[in-house]
Amino acid sequence: MTAQITQAAPTHLTGDIVLGPHQYGKAENRVVRIYRETDRHEIRDVSVSTSLRGDFAAAHLQGDQSSVLPTDTQKQTVYAFAKQRGLESIESYGLELARHFVDDVEPVRCARIDVEEYAWARAQVNGREHDHTWIRQGQEVRTAAVTVEGTGDEQRTWVTAGLKDFTLLKSTGSAFSGFLVDEYTTLTPTEDRILATTLIAEWRYTTTDVDWEATYLGVRALFVERFAEVHSLALQQTLFEMGKAALEAYPMIAEVRLAAPNKHHFDYDLSPFGLDNPNEVFHADDRPYGLIQATVQRSDAPDAGPAWTRGAA
Repeated sequence: MTAQITQAAPTHLTGDIVLGPHQYGKAENRVVRIYRETDRHEIRDVSVSTSLRGDFAAAHLQGDQSSVLPTDTQKQTVYAFAKQRGLESIESYGLELARHFVDDVEPVRCARIDVEEYAWARAQVNGREHDHTWIRQGQEVRTAAVTVEGTGDEQRTWVTAGLKDFTLLKSTGSAFSGFLVDEYTTLTPTEDRILATTLIAEWRYTTTDVDWEATYLGVRALFVERFAEVHSLALQQTLFEMGKAALEAYPMIAEVRLAAPNKHHFDYDLSPFGLDNPNEVFHADDRPYGLIQATVQRSDAPDAGPAWTRGAA
């Protein structure tokens, strides 16, 4: 038998040092927009991050800023557009910003706008909704990301939307059994457990001709319905059913990406006190946790391009 000689990777590299992918922008601009056209005011509360890509090599290599639109200018644009273009939906607002940077700032070839929205509910006063007072809603955050590349007829646009910090729990209708066992397995199978997660979900649109508000609320409602109604044999199964439901209901969505930490709840041993515990008292154990991630997509989904690219491309 002849031994094969494997060429080892070189331990010293001697190639030229060059600048790789790069981008820059203004992160986490906190914008609160109040609409005062009537006595009943409206509020939108967002965090906006801008990222510009183009030929900015001279700034890195020579410190030449002549092609660099200051990040402070990007910040001012974010606030000005909240007034001029409005904030009826975070997707349309992101599209306006991204197209402005690509169309109107010559060195910019691609712009990405990430927006997070924080929900407020109207305060109830004497049994009625108050016209100009709100109460912050939980931890759920709505998200959107818009990427625009090129100008004119060559311009291409990608939009993703989603939510994060969306915590769901059901007290039954979930099992976990029949799993692979080895010498290190101590977990006891169960046919009835609490299922809880803090969901991160993002979906990619194939068009910008979308009713952004209605679609977001519809997808969110489907996630809740599937989480509640599917008798879950695994969190993986629940995630697939969530993504499938969104794709079936909305043909303009190409794929859904989901990430779900399994927020474990373990039966607490009350036997030292002579008490039974038939799935009634639990220890909520937040770390460590199982992290389940999945993409549910159409077989003919168009190429995602830079839709998911957050860093320099």
